[in-house]
Amino acid sequence: MQLFYNSELNETTKTFNFSKDESRHIVKVLRKSTGDILIITNGVGWTFEAEVVIPNHNKCVMNIQSSKYTQPKDYSVHLAVSPTKMNDRYEWFLEKATEIGVTQITPIISHNSERKVVKTERFEKIIQSAMKQSLNPYLPTLGAAVTFAEFLKSPQKGKTFIAHCAEGDKHAFKNKIEPGASITILIGPEGDFSSQEISNALEKNYIPVSLGSSRLRTETAAIVACHTIQLCNE
Repeated sequence: MQLFYNSELNETTKTFNFSKDESRHIVKVLRKSTGDILIITNGVGWTFEAEVVIPNHNKCVMNIQSSKYTQPKDYSVHLAVSPTKMNDRYEWFLEKATEIGVTQITPIISHNSERKVVKTERFEKIIQSAMKQSLNPYLPTLGAAVTFAEFLKSPQKGKTFIAHCAEGDKHAFKNKIEPGASITILIGPEGDFSSQEISNALEKNYIPVSLGSSRLRTETAAIVACHTIQLCNE
């Protein structure tokens, strides 16, 4: 099955058309024609069966035949992850976390971050592509980049964690996960969070955790955290 994405659809939609780029892909590349059925999601739980009625490569018109709503998971996974120096590593993380089932991603700029400016337009496209690849009717939310201090000021849903490599008392992350509980976890840059940032997070009741005995790259640590949450909720 191939999944398409159109954020403008809702349960009352009867007819719509794809954008020019998407229409060209459907008609010219996939060679869809009149009467073909496509499966489309709006990224917020709804999937639709739609029939091609006008296979125009500039404006492919569709009629909705049926719709289905998938209930969201009873927990959310929020990964707040420092940008990596090389964009392709962060993009890899975005793709894999979306496939695994992340709910929300926020790039956080910390003291040791090697990249201070984040452009999210390409990130959004990667997340959309991964959502379609994994046949997930829910599109993860990509937040704007914020500083570590700003992030700590914002209220988060469920239990909050900070993964770091500094010495001190830390819990094994897998042992602190409660099935069905929403989780936010902070993942730092290659140089880790500063000691002051760790202290500030602990003051905000973030739980210090370890993701294992190996020292992990930022994007690897984020994927390990996401997958661990998923496994604990199976």
